[in-house]
Amino acid sequence: MDHGDGTVPLGYYRHYKGQLYQLTAIATHSEELQPYAVYRALYGNYDLWVRPLQMFTENVSIQGEEVARFQFIGTEKPEGV
Repeated sequence: MDHGDGTVPLGYYRHYKGQLYQLTAIATHSEELQPYAVYRALYGNYDLWVRPLQMFTENVSIQGEEVARFQFIGTEKPEGV
């Protein structure tokens, strides 16, 4: 979810498979100088993940339908998390 000005909001996201994540930072790779999403699973062991920002914001095809890989759901912590 790029807001047209190159920014991706920090906050809470729902993965297309249904799990919740918190995008905590946008980091820059030290060698490639490319942006990476730093995000934490809000379930299980609350693992910390890193993914190229382009992949974080891209759409995926699910049974022929284009959907956001991660859908922004806001900056407030979701209930039940």
